[in-house]
Amino acid sequence: MHGIDWIILIGSMLFIVVYGVWKTRGQSSVQDFLKGNDSNWFTVGLSIMATQASAITFLSTPGQAFHDGMGFVQFYFGLPIAMVIICLVFIPLYHKLNVYTAYEFLESRFDLKTRTLTASLFLIQRGLSAGITIFAPSIILSAVLGWDLTWLNIIIGSLVIIYTVSGGTKAVNVTQKQQMSIMMGGMAVAFVILVYSLPDGINFSNALEIAGASGKMDVLDFSFDFDNRYTIWSGIIGGTFLSLSYFGTDQSQVQRYLSGKSVKQSQMGMIMNGFLKVPMQFFILLVGVMVFVFYQFNSSPLNFNPVAQKSIENSTYFEQYSELENENSENFEAKKDLIFNYVSAEETEKIALKKAIISAENKDKELREEARQIISQADSTVETNDKDYVFIHFILNHLPKGIIGLLLAMALCAAMSSTASELNALATTTTMDLYKRNNDGETDGHYLKASKWFTLMWGVLAILFACVADLFDNLIQLVNIIGSIFYGNVLGIFLLAFFFRFVRGNSVFIAAIITQIIVIIGWKFDWMPYLWLNLFGCALVILIALLIQFMNKNSKDSDEIESIGN
Repeated sequence: MHGIDWIILIGSMLFIVVYGVWKTRGQSSVQDFLKGNDSNWFTVGLSIMATQASAITFLSTPGQAFHDGMGFVQFYFGLPIAMVIICLVFIPLYHKLNVYTAYEFLESRFDLKTRTLTASLFLIQRGLSAGITIFAPSIILSAVLGWDLTWLNIIIGSLVIIYTVSGGTKAVNVTQKQQMSIMMGGMAVAFVILVYSLPDGINFSNALEIAGASGKMDVLDFSFDFDNRYTIWSGIIGGTFLSLSYFGTDQSQVQRYLSGKSVKQSQMGMIMNGFLKVPMQFFILLVGVMVFVFYQFNSSPLNFNPVAQKSIENSTYFEQYSELENENSENFEAKKDLIFNYVSAEETEKIALKKAIISAENKDKELREEARQIISQADSTVETNDKDYVFIHFILNHLPKGIIGLLLAMALCAAMSSTASELNALATTTTMDLYKRNNDGETDGHYLKASKWFTLMWGVLAILFACVADLFDNLIQLVNIIGSIFYGNVLGIFLLAFFFRFVRGNSVFIAAIITQIIVIIGWKFDWMPYLWLNLFGCALVILIALLIQFMNKNSKDSDEIESIGN
């Protein structure tokens, strides 16, 4: 990295921290710190989008598209449906009850233990996710600077803690406007550079055609293959339930729209998110597809993880790996010739050339898989899954001075925005649902101090988890898997509260515990693709709660009959 990149990177991070502290100075009440209640719809909408758009979104999603194409966008098809339901049901109720957290409602509807259990489920899954959102950008800077991951986790987490502890919800909201500008600006710049980097004679339309010939533009999958993670059915059904759970019951999102000036402002912010989120994700995936096209004309390593590459250099497998690299170079040149011929060919010739391109692409995948196996043999501790390194490899090796700093600032701003929202929500839930509920009667200043201490506590725990985190299939999927394990159960509890008025707290509490155990077992033994866990957990907790409620009712009826008979 050059000096100008460092200036842009460090300047962006320090600006966010200083701006957040300055804009929220002088807060004196727990309501100001935890709710805000002064945001317009645009601020609410941007805050909602920035909370969900973590560094994982901007780093992992392009890598997902590079390897698997545009199909991942189907994951978001249920989101607009969920936004409408939340605007009609959740937001009016939360504002009417004037709650700090979504889980306060559950005590008035059920009982304290159900509120506490649901809040605890949120704290577990969101606490884990907060660690991952810190870990993701640490991977980047580790690859860039060669610094120790642990120290990077500490530095990034500490920057977030400073302004979140200082300003609470308002600090999160006011900084996310600037962060979203940097994030989307960075992706737009990367896209423009990718288009202008295409070889002579290849335009954007040709690039899409090339991506399509390699199967990367297959957006919709109408198959009923249950083993396929991303189909239009899993996206609409599983995605709707996941979005309902996330935006309707996850405090990190609920807190964003509770900060709206009114019900209407909160609803308009949610609708804004519903309109823009799918196009935004489509665009980020398209950037990943363009990175794929870029590497059809520019050589790429067999594995994008620089640590994996280095592990081979000092091993006995170096010669074997070098032969694989030579084979990869030959396949790259052959595929490049096929692509140039395909672009200029007549329609009648394109069918045969497309088959040849697909064959070369399959060969590329086989070589990369062989490379992963050799890397694992050389060093079993090295992560061979390189999806999360694809985009950062392009940034570091093919972007001009200054732009590298902007793209790295983009990723760090994304990490800071989502982590700040998570810490703010974790502190609010801990303060209001656990601490204040069991330690009532203190002054407002006491709870304000407690909120800040809990923010600090969760920040430290998130850093600790980030230090022990590891790559999964890829990071964006890991976050959604963690959410899917818990979200369905939590959503089911809220749906029972909204629509099944005869169900009582004891039935829901027992059903929630049983459901969570079953869902974890189902995930562990891979009963279904993770998106379906949201529907499964939601339906299961409702069915078990209804069953327990009917059994209790029948038992009471039998006791009453027996009492009358005696």
